Order: sequence, then structure tokens, then C-alpha cells
Amino acid sequence: MFNVVYLVGLVAALVAGLLLGFLLRNRKRVNLDKVTLGIIIALIFSLGFSIGSNNELLSSFPKIGVNAIVILVLSVFFSVVFVKAAKKLVKIE
Repeated sequence: MFNVVYLVGLVAALVAGLLLGFLLRNRKRVNLDKVTLGIIIALIFSLGFSIGSNNELLSSFPKIGVNAIVILVLSVFFSVVFVKAAKKLVKIE
């Protein structure tokens, strides 16, 4: 139930922003770039703090790192293979 309420809150905030932007679209624009950057930096700091304070997550970093490297290598490898195969299939040089 908490997740549904949380999701509805996020969607309501998005819809409210869309409506406000739509209603104010012909007025003088306010530059919100610095505010947005500040909020993003605060969110990234919050995320880093949350990760850094979670001992269970920190102890599993080596395993997650190995999995990430394997997924990365396989993704790059198969992307190259499929691009080469597609080039031969459609006869692009």
C-alpha cells in the first residue's frame, strides 16, 4: 500500500508540474537551471550517504562489482558481434 501511495504522489507531482508549465508557458521564463542542479546534487549526496551508511550493501560491493564487469564485457562483446553481423546482412561497409 505504501508503494502505491508513493507512486501516486510522484505522478501527482509530475502532473502538477506539467499543468503549471502549460499554464505559464507564455509568460517570462524563469531560469531554474541552478536550482535544478542544486537539487540534483542534494539527491546524489543523499544517495551516496544512504549507500555509505548501509553495511550490508557495502559488504556486497565486491560481488556486485564482479557481476557488473561481467555484464559490461558481455554487453560490449555481443553488441560488437551483432553490429558486425547486421552490417554483413544488410551489406553496409
